[in-house]
Amino acid sequence: MCRVIIEQMKQFRRPRLEKKEERDVRKSTVLVGLFTLFLFLVVVFLGVPFLVRFSIFLGETKKNVEVQEKDVLPPLAPRIFLPFEATNSAEIRLSGVAEAGIKIDLFKDGVKIDSLEVEDSGEFGFDKLELDEGENVFSAVAISKEDKKSPLSRELVVVYDKEAPEFEMTNPREESLTVDNAEFDIIGKTEKDASVLVNGRVAMVDNEGNFKFRMQLDIGENKIEIKVRDLAGNESKKEIKIKYDF
Repeated sequence: MCRVIIEQMKQFRRPRLEKKEERDVRKSTVLVGLFTLFLFLVVVFLGVPFLVRFSIFLGETKKNVEVQEKDVLPPLAPRIFLPFEATNSAEIRLSGVAEAGIKIDLFKDGVKIDSLEVEDSGEFGFDKLELDEGENVFSAVAISKEDKKSPLSRELVVVYDKEAPEFEMTNPREESLTVDNAEFDIIGKTEKDASVLVNGRVAMVDNEGNFKFRMQLDIGENKIEIKVRDLAGNESKKEIKIKYDF
């Protein structure tokens, strides 16, 4: 019984679908006919030259839109690099990458200091940039041939520091002493982010600049050299003599 009802519903639905398809076909036919009649009337009253000019106008409009779309976007922001955060040199070289053929304006502390054109490889470099003591902030902008400017690049901060790092010894405080124990802790404090070497071996340095190094002394006199180096490459050193006598 159910199968009979389903078949009857399918037969009832089919004529409705066929009628809808016929209406859509008639509608499309009428639209095509009206458009054809419009073109015929244009040719009769305005002539073929008008259609040619209209086609040319559409083509030129499309070209202008494409050209404008190409010119609207500015170049991407350049990327600038430095292999260090601090230096003891008064001059540095800054390199970067950007789109080939565009101009790069370089700024230091917000002031334009130089310009150049990017090579075909996409690389560029500014040589002999003079630094001021303390922090120097560099940034760059790319400029296209149509004078479109990119966003500002990320800033690079470089510290020019020519002063040797200071450090203070906690143990030992003396430059020479005698001990009766083979194990001896070298303890002191220096600048944050500095590195410490004790007789060429790396000492542990915490975030506050405190350092510690445990030594195994030889019998007799032990010469110990403590060398401290900051991020700019400046060095300070001190020599201590410890005599182990048990």
